Amino acid sequence: MSNLRLAMDAAFWDLNVSSPQTLDGSARSVPGEPYPIFTAPACRTLRPQQLSLLGNGFPLRLIPSISPTTPKDLGSFSLQSLLLKYASMNWWVGLVGQFRPKKLITSIKEEVAGGDEFELPAFKDVARHFLDKSLYALGFCSQISLTPASSLYFTTEVHGEKKGRRSKAMYFHKLPQHDVTLEAAWPELFIDENGAYWDVPASISLDLTSIVSESGLRYRFGIHKNSGDPQPLSESCGDVPLALMPGVCAKAAFSYEKSRDIWRQKEKKKDLLVKTDKGRAWWFNYDTRLREPHAAISGIIGGTCSAWFGGGKNSNADSRAHSGDGEVANRRQLLGADLFGSVRYTFQHGKFRKPFGDLTRVDARLDICSASAFIKGAAHLVSDVFGSPTKREVNLLASPQLNVIFQQQVAGPIVFRVDSRFSPSGRYILRVEDVVYSMSYSLRALVSGKVLAWYSPKRKEGMIELRVFEF
Repeated sequence: MSNLRLAMDAAFWDLNVSSPQTLDGSARSVPGEPYPIFTAPACRTLRPQQLSLLGNGFPLRLIPSISPTTPKDLGSFSLQSLLLKYASMNWWVGLVGQFRPKKLITSIKEEVAGGDEFELPAFKDVARHFLDKSLYALGFCSQISLTPASSLYFTTEVHGEKKGRRSKAMYFHKLPQHDVTLEAAWPELFIDENGAYWDVPASISLDLTSIVSESGLRYRFGIHKNSGDPQPLSESCGDVPLALMPGVCAKAAFSYEKSRDIWRQKEKKKDLLVKTDKGRAWWFNYDTRLREPHAAISGIIGGTCSAWFGGGKNSNADSRAHSGDGEVANRRQLLGADLFGSVRYTFQHGKFRKPFGDLTRVDARLDICSASAFIKGAAHLVSDVFGSPTKREVNLLASPQLNVIFQQQVAGPIVFRVDSRFSPSGRYILRVEDVVYSMSYSLRALVSGKVLAWYSPKRKEGMIELRVFEF
C-alpha cells in the first residue's frame, strides 16, 4: 500500500506481508530493511475470518493459493477452507484446513499406470494415498474480546510435511491516545527484501504506539527479543539478516507527516442522487475511500534509535550473522540512530461509481530508508566521479526506493492493480526490484472492502484475501 507510515513501522517488528506460507496468511518483514511492497497493517482482518466470508463465493467453499514448498513434490497449488467456526458476542473460534492435491494426483496416476493392463488397482491401494499427512495442514484460531478496549488472539497450526507447529499469541489494548500490543510467536516467520523466508525459533515484542495527532506527530516505543538461531525455509536464502539474530532490542521512533491537496473534487449530496423511473435513488461509490478525484502531495520525516543487548555469543560489537559458507562481514550495531523520510504523489481520475472508465489512480512514493546510508552512498559516488572508482560492499539502504501503484477500473467493481518498486542502477537508470499483480472486486456492503487476488512473480506466490479500508 502507499501508506507513508510504513517508513516508521518497517523499523519495528509488526509489519505484515501477505503470504500463503502460513494458514495465518502473513509473514513479518525483517525490520530495518527496505520497505517491502504489498504490506498490510498488523491489525488487519484475521485470515480465518476472511475464509469464512470468501467461502461464500467459491465452489465447495475452497479458496485456492500458490506457494512453493519443500519438498517440491507437494506442488505449489493448495486449497484452503474454514472447516469449523463458533462465533458469539465476545468470542470467535475457527478451524482452518489446507489440502495440496498435486502429490495425491501424481501418486494415484503412478498406482494406476503400474497395475496390470486389464486389472485396476484395488480400492485400498488407491485410498492409502489419501492418508499421507504431508498433503494436509490444520490451523486453530481464537479471538476473545476481554473488554471493549482489549482483546486476546491465539493461533496455532501444524503442517504435515514439517515437524513441530507454529503458534502465536497477541494481546491488544486500546488507550485513549495510544495502542499497546504484546505479542509472542514460536517460531515467527520473517521475509527479507529478497523474498526469502526465515523462521526465528522464539520471538516476543511489546509496543506502544501513539495515534496520529491533528498536527501529524506520531511516536512509537518497543522492546523485542529473539531467541535461537534463525532457520531458512529453503536452501537459496543466503545470509541470515542481522536483525533476526538472538538478542534484545529496544527501539524508539517519531515521525511528522503532512498532506496537501493540489486539487480535489469534493463529493456533494446531489452526486449521490440519480433519477429513475420510480423517482430518485441513492447511487453510491464502489469504495468510499476512492470517491473523490484529486491530486495530492504528502510527506513524512522522522527518526529512530535502537539499542541491542544480550544474545550470548552474538552480544558484542563483533556480532556476525552466519551462513553455510562461514561468517559474514557485516556487524550489528549495538547502538544506532538514524533519520528517514518519504514523499508521495497521488493522482486519481474518476469517482469509482460508473460501470466503466471511472477510476484511474497512480500512487508514487519515494523512500529514503536511512539518511546516514544515503549520505554515505552519495559521498562515495562523488569520490568515484572525481577520483579512482573503489569497489565497495553494496548497501541496500543507501539507494532511494521508488514505489509505484497503478490502479485501473476494468468493469464495475473490478479493478486491475500493479504494485512495483524501483531503485537506481547506474546513471539515469532505474531497475525494477519487485512487482506484484492483482485484481480486486470491491464490496459496496463493506463501505471500503474488497476481495483481492494477487500474484508475485519474484516470490512465485499468490493468494486470495479480503481487505477492509486498505488501498
